[in-house]
Amino acid sequence: MSRYDLTDFEWRVIEPLLPNKSRGVPRVDDRRVLNGIFWVLRSGAPWRDLPERYGPRTTCYNRFVRWRKAGVWDRLMDAISAAHDGAIQMIDSTSIRAHQQARRQKRGANHCLGRSRGGLTTKIHVVVDAQGLPIRLGLTAGQAHDGQIADRLLDHLGPRTIVLADKAYDADRIRELIQEQGATPNIPAKSNRKWKPCFSKRLYRERNLIERFFSKLKHFRRVSTRYDKLADNFLAMVQLASMRLWLRAYESTA
Repeated sequence: MSRYDLTDFEWRVIEPLLPNKSRGVPRVDDRRVLNGIFWVLRSGAPWRDLPERYGPRTTCYNRFVRWRKAGVWDRLMDAISAAHDGAIQMIDSTSIRAHQQARRQKRGANHCLGRSRGGLTTKIHVVVDAQGLPIRLGLTAGQAHDGQIADRLLDHLGPRTIVLADKAYDADRIRELIQEQGATPNIPAKSNRKWKPCFSKRLYRERNLIERFFSKLKHFRRVSTRYDKLADNFLAMVQLASMRLWLRAYESTA
């Protein structure tokens, strides 16, 4: 058993959430295939280097893509993160450098790649809960402003939630979006803002949790460097890494 494989506890959580296949040829062992996918995610190795113990690499890759297209990873992420602590939520982003194999793109398609100070990069945007665990995820090109995707990531807030964010999110429309949902923004004001909203420095210190999340996320080498050409495949890898962090948190408190 590889140290990247699902533990018995993690498998007991995931197994009931997987798609049922009642007709046709039985699926290849789900746990073995998922372990193969997680091996690629954690090691960062190409699919062609997948160890034989996980079965044919084409089986693991095809399952990964097929379930991504069917929305399976989206549903798993929603189910596993459903128990999040919504008292405080934090939003931020981190830039990921693209490997040269991810740069070979067809023109005209949006693959969330863009030029920034770090070269050709992709930004991962995330909302985490009060425990520093991910709730919502999104991608943009590396040069995109953080506020561009905030509308989509902050549209499921609960009443009385406190939202922590840095100055990049200090825009009237973002503050209004948060307040319309009964939540409270705790965002430092930009220096050019004439009206200074209420701001708690003590609460703002909790934002270290989102920085710690990014640090843990980048332990997954398939995330810390973008190898996937398609943005959808890269986002799926980020989702799988996020789910693994949730599962570890569950196991540590079980």
